[in-house]
Amino acid sequence: MQNKDLLKGVLFVGLGASFYGMLATFVKLAYGEGYSTAEVTASQFILGILILLVINGIMYINGKNNVPFQGNDRIKLLIAGSSLGLTSLFYYIAVQYINVSIAIVLLMQTVWISILVETIITKTFPSSKKLIAMVIVLVGTAMATNLIGQDVDLDWKGIFWGFLAACSFTTTMFTANGIANYLPPYKKTLYMVLGGGVLVTIFCFFTQLGPHYLPEFMNYKAILGDDFIVDKSFDFSIFFKWGFALALFGTVLPPILLNLGFPKTGLGLGSIISSVELPVSVMMAFILLSEQVLFIQWAGIILILTAIIYMNFDQVFKRKEIQ
Repeated sequence: MQNKDLLKGVLFVGLGASFYGMLATFVKLAYGEGYSTAEVTASQFILGILILLVINGIMYINGKNNVPFQGNDRIKLLIAGSSLGLTSLFYYIAVQYINVSIAIVLLMQTVWISILVETIITKTFPSSKKLIAMVIVLVGTAMATNLIGQDVDLDWKGIFWGFLAACSFTTTMFTANGIANYLPPYKKTLYMVLGGGVLVTIFCFFTQLGPHYLPEFMNYKAILGDDFIVDKSFDFSIFFKWGFALALFGTVLPPILLNLGFPKTGLGLGSIISSVELPVSVMMAFILLSEQVLFIQWAGIILILTAIIYMNFDQVFKRKEIQ
């Protein structure tokens, strides 16, 4: 029974990470059709919230969604979800300037950022294994982004926003993994997405809706520049063309599947399995977007995956011994 649960956990985590790995390619394709970051994120979160409301409604009718909140966990989940919204915004802004394959490598910097945050919070120096993993990730990143050869297009705006996405994603991991784990995954996911939706709404209003529909009150293009302000009416066709795919692969399936899988796999094995997001994202960009991925970049990606496995190997091995 334990092996069966573990296998289910591996499948859930692997699928969730793979789905999230596909997301940036869909975003890039939507950008290619002229849609803005505000339109992409709005369609993703609005449709994602509607789908999650339907799922939660069905579960409530079937008597499977009656677990009450404890204390102020509802507020905590909404706050944790705000970092989820920021991750999407930063990540989508990044892929405006750099290739998807580079953006996903930057997002995976959560490996060493989480170690740094953990060190600050616990006030304990990281183990030699974690330090080695950090070095491997940094070397792998230099190779995967080809910083030395510069044979790929690197816009430092994209690097900046991609790094911010990694920092925000690290915050999501630290705040969400320890909050309201007694709730059904679909209920927990709904409140996190609602929290992210608040920030996405603010972003959409200040970067597109306000400047276009209320120019006399929100004429600050000179301050923020052309990179952020989109002076056009909101194109609602994004909901029909890309919205469902963005919602499904960005705000519905990945968090539900990861919340289902991690309790069964444990954090160590789950972290290893979830790293499949990196090669899936690069392969999608390589196949659908025809992005150039050099041999040195593949070698860097393998190094990053090696660091993740190396850092969590003992934890997984001990788990097997206990079982």
